[in-house]
Amino acid sequence: MSSQVETGRITTDIPARLDRLPWAGWHWLIVAGLGTVWILDGLEVTIVGSMSDALQKPLGTGLGMTSSDIGMAGAVYVLGSCLGALFFGQLTDRFGRKKLFLVTLGIYLIGTVLTAFSMNPMFYFACRFVTGAGVGGEYAAINSAIDELIPAKYRGRVDLAINGSFWLGAAAGSLLTVALLNPSLVPAWLGWRLAFGLGAILGLGILLVRRNVPESPRWLFIHGREHEGEKVVKQIEEHVEGTTGAPLDPVDETITIRQRKTIGLGTIAKTVFTLYPRRTVLCLALFIGQAFLYNAFFFTYGDSLTKFLGVQQVGWFIAAFAVSNFLGAFLLGPLFDTVGRVRMISGTYILSGALLGVTGFMLGGLNAYTLTLMGAIIFFFASAGASSAYLTASEVFPMETRALCIAFFYAVGTAAGGISGPLFFGHLIDTASKAKDITGIAPGYFVGAALMIVGGVVAALMGVKAEQKSLESIAQPLTAEEATASGSGGDRTAPATA
Repeated sequence: MSSQVETGRITTDIPARLDRLPWAGWHWLIVAGLGTVWILDGLEVTIVGSMSDALQKPLGTGLGMTSSDIGMAGAVYVLGSCLGALFFGQLTDRFGRKKLFLVTLGIYLIGTVLTAFSMNPMFYFACRFVTGAGVGGEYAAINSAIDELIPAKYRGRVDLAINGSFWLGAAAGSLLTVALLNPSLVPAWLGWRLAFGLGAILGLGILLVRRNVPESPRWLFIHGREHEGEKVVKQIEEHVEGTTGAPLDPVDETITIRQRKTIGLGTIAKTVFTLYPRRTVLCLALFIGQAFLYNAFFFTYGDSLTKFLGVQQVGWFIAAFAVSNFLGAFLLGPLFDTVGRVRMISGTYILSGALLGVTGFMLGGLNAYTLTLMGAIIFFFASAGASSAYLTASEVFPMETRALCIAFFYAVGTAAGGISGPLFFGHLIDTASKAKDITGIAPGYFVGAALMIVGGVVAALMGVKAEQKSLESIAQPLTAEEATASGSGGDRTAPATA
């Protein structure tokens, strides 16, 4: 469809009304309904990392996989996430946030249920691809919806806490496998399959909650459905006033836009690469750095503990590591709204990269406990930085391109770090295992450290001071620019504040 399908011009105060809302119970509904997808992703990744030994057992009990196969499974999962993000990101901008965050969660459920019934490595790889496609699509739909529904004052800390909730899923997944991979409690052939099945049960619960989350009013008014957007905002305002017991302040800030049913890919590409080239470089640097650091390190962390450091049950170690990651995003998150985006993003990237490089030099003298301690310290800062990559991509580009921009940078950055990372680390572990020398994986640490530091430097030079600003002031909607440049089309004014 052409990007020239128009429905008129309107002036609306919907963005200002959403941004002036105080925090209320309704916002917790958004967090519960949308933010919990990261718990699912953390659960998926950690279950696979914790079950590396179980999956390497012979067919009948496991799937007879090698360490390289484990790395390949991680790469296939990430490949599915990248392609899913790109495919569903475009659909999210075209058909709306709500339709797609329901569809993508359904795809995740199908993929993870089928994974539980894997009978050989190839079927397992295919199921991981489908599961990844659902999760990747979720990233685009959910990040855009969250940022468009959460008030500007709280957007940074909420976004970071939600992205950091990945590690709640990681902790839950690691503790879950402690029991499910104990052959005295659950038969070895059944435990790892149950782990995937329980993830599907959690996903089904999230789907039921998510049905109550509305479509983004910002998306509605730009796509010619301003009366639906007005209805949604009125319902939110009534809910907030009922919760707080105080009337809401009136707003006098409006925006005039030319509505479009669809926005062409050519327009979106021109926007990203021509109007905002510095922001494009910034997002690429942030995503590549965090993706390589996390996917390369975490996909093979369980293997490192078992093969080199004599750990039989890695669940407890991964749980401790995961808790530190969540606390980093949760505790440091408010500083991104107060100290500022640029200082916090550059600081967390450079510090975590430097600490990882130091750890690479110390590998030969570390045991399971000290390696986990160093990882917990490093990723306390890295988790806040990594979460800020998603925050940055979701707020520094125009609304019409938001979901696809998130998908694009996630896919490119994750493909560079998340596909090559697990393969690279899987090769390093296989080689180091033959030599029985853990220092053989140090080159991976050094590469990850360098990329994180580069991301931090780019953030310091090109970062956007977006803290506590409306999305429309950070990046004006494309349709708003067009509305001021043209006088054609039917003029309409959206209803004012109730």
